[in-house]
Amino acid sequence: MKRLFLLRHAKASREEPGLNDRDRPLAERGRNDAARIGRLLHEEIYIPDTILCSTSVRTRETLELILPELSARPIVQYRSELYLAAAETILAAVRGARHEAGALMIVGHNPGLEDCARELVREPTGRRIRKRYATMTEKFPTCALAVIDFDVEHWSGVAANGGELEFFVRPKDLRDTQA
Repeated sequence: MKRLFLLRHAKASREEPGLNDRDRPLAERGRNDAARIGRLLHEEIYIPDTILCSTSVRTRETLELILPELSARPIVQYRSELYLAAAETILAAVRGARHEAGALMIVGHNPGLEDCARELVREPTGRRIRKRYATMTEKFPTCALAVIDFDVEHWSGVAANGGELEFFVRPKDLRDTQA
């Protein structure tokens, strides 16, 4: 069994003249949302062994805010090919992950993450997960997290429609419960 976490970076600052897109930092809301997601990961005991993160400032800052919330120290690799990566590139990174990792997180960007999640998750039959699946396929907003389980021995065996959606949450869902 392998568990994949797909995490879109938190809300970034607006584009500014002269600032490269790769260098855009998180907005205040993004910093707050990333910390919330980190706490949720800890509380739900969703702890990745390995994290592959895009090299953009906003993905790195998202990860930096999540890591202190975790009860473990995963192996972290920053990968330039994950910057604005298409679903195929993300899937290649997943399939190439070290087989010792039981839980892998990708921190990246849309539309690649959303497309990858849609490609990997088979439509669920359970009512609770069907609602989360519908929410995920409708929109994968900033700092949203999909947790997908695969009944495979090695990451190389991850295939389209081969995953079961275990969990999907948006920062909005967490803000609504704390209001």
